Amino acid sequence: MGIGVPHQRSGSAMYNTPTMATHRLYYDDATLARFTAQVVGRDGKRVALDRSAFYPEGGGQPADHGTLNGVPVTDVQVDGAGTVWHTLAGPLDTDEVVAAVDWPRRLDHMQQHHGQHLLSAAFEELSGLKTVSFHLGPESSTIDLDTAAVTEGQAEAAEARVNEVIWEDRPVHARFVSAEELATIPLRKPPAVTGTIRVVSVPDFDHSACGGTHPSATGTVGLLQIRRLERRGAETRVEFVCGGRALRDLRRKDQIVSRLATAASVGLDELEEATARLRTEHAATRKQLAEVQRRLHVFEADHLMEELGKRVGESGLVATVFDDRAVDEIQALARELSGRGGHAVFATRIGGRATLIIAHSHWPTEFDAGKLLKETLAKFGGRGGGQEKMAQGALTDPANAEAAMRWAAACIVERCRGTGNP
Repeated sequence: MGIGVPHQRSGSAMYNTPTMATHRLYYDDATLARFTAQVVGRDGKRVALDRSAFYPEGGGQPADHGTLNGVPVTDVQVDGAGTVWHTLAGPLDTDEVVAAVDWPRRLDHMQQHHGQHLLSAAFEELSGLKTVSFHLGPESSTIDLDTAAVTEGQAEAAEARVNEVIWEDRPVHARFVSAEELATIPLRKPPAVTGTIRVVSVPDFDHSACGGTHPSATGTVGLLQIRRLERRGAETRVEFVCGGRALRDLRRKDQIVSRLATAASVGLDELEEATARLRTEHAATRKQLAEVQRRLHVFEADHLMEELGKRVGESGLVATVFDDRAVDEIQALARELSGRGGHAVFATRIGGRATLIIAHSHWPTEFDAGKLLKETLAKFGGRGGGQEKMAQGALTDPANAEAAMRWAAACIVERCRGTGNP
């Protein structure tokens, strides 16, 4: 059986499930999406049912969502007594309920969870790599392997092996087994609990102890795609997507690549070469632009020294406020001026922010740019710091840019004349 059709089951049927506080209907049929039940417990916004097809969060798989008599179920948890509690978004006025599991969410979780079983089995079969943890996220899922290095070849081989098993549409057997039977099953990993164990098997490929929801055949997983590998200390994290997620991911990537190829006026097979060529051209253009900007800074420094400069001893002071000029440009200009033996106090206002920059070439030994910046920011508000030759800080209120610039410039004038603070 493949994906199957979600169906309804009345509350009068009997189920072959272990004795527990709540009969978990998904153990018998993971495609069960509608059922009837009785409320047997209430705890604030939570209710317990005598029977439930809702999967409670556990084993790395998120909880099912859905409705009870149309009231949204937002979370499902199981307590130590085996009672499944359903958290509701609103009041439930009756003890007789018609329940509906969010089928697209259930199918998605089954695809990702069973895909994880297959992927872990493939890595162990082909490379001897064991899975130490699993996480099913809202966008993608991950397994952590017990190795610091997984090659691209190993990942591609595991991915190919998983999809081979998926497309063979092998049957998936999920059942509870006795301790005697368990001893005869070659489990991929020893169970974390004792007593009666539920085993999920794919013939001649994988046997795992698991209480989650799984399809009745591997074909339901549809497709598994490994998205990336990430080294995490002594382990490697493998990110993957299955089924509908894989289709959406591949469709999105195809659309992006197609748009890029169209924009570059090349075919898909030529896109990589075209991108490399553009990167080379971009690097050369940036280098040329940097040289042009350097020459402009020299020209602008000449202009500022002539038009805005004041003679202070043997040095020139240039103080001004710029609007909509990038901070790195103003830094470069300040360095150009200080390199000529002058001083610079610049403020730049851009995007609702203001930055103050102080630079100099030589001062009396008891003063430096960093100290003057701190004094200025203490008076006008802001944060920043720097070294003796150059300092930079952000003003709390951009409206203070002009006043802060003038005050710092006045300090430079007075100190270079040896008269102390203004």
